[in-house]
Amino acid sequence: MTTPTDTPEFLVACLCAAWCGTCRDYRAGFEAMAEHFPNARFLWLDVEDEADLLDDYDVENFPTVLIQRAEDVLFFGTMLPHHHLLQRTVETFHAQSPEESHHYAHADPLRKSWQNEYNLRRALADRAED
Repeated sequence: MTTPTDTPEFLVACLCAAWCGTCRDYRAGFEAMAEHFPNARFLWLDVEDEADLLDDYDVENFPTVLIQRAEDVLFFGTMLPHHHLLQRTVETFHAQSPEESHHYAHADPLRKSWQNEYNLRRALADRAED
């Protein structure tokens, strides 16, 4: 079981579907990006295979990306399938202090709502307990 000391600070998840050609094309670059961010856990989650985990997530288009720092959800939404956009977004959040990230995550009503609705780290922990 993972303990808090060996849990990466950042969680970057791509919510996709195996049948989606854009997702299939995007996957290799997404997974390769993990090498550039050793303090991040990169997860590829198929919304159909992981329906028990992601059923309540509002995934309308692919790829949908979720970026979380500790318990703060910093980004949840569709991202154009260009790896440099994801890289730049992750770099921006890495450049913030934890306090800046926390403020950012709670700075407007939409991002505030993400904290309960899309806290993937909590959902993964809850599933592991079951």
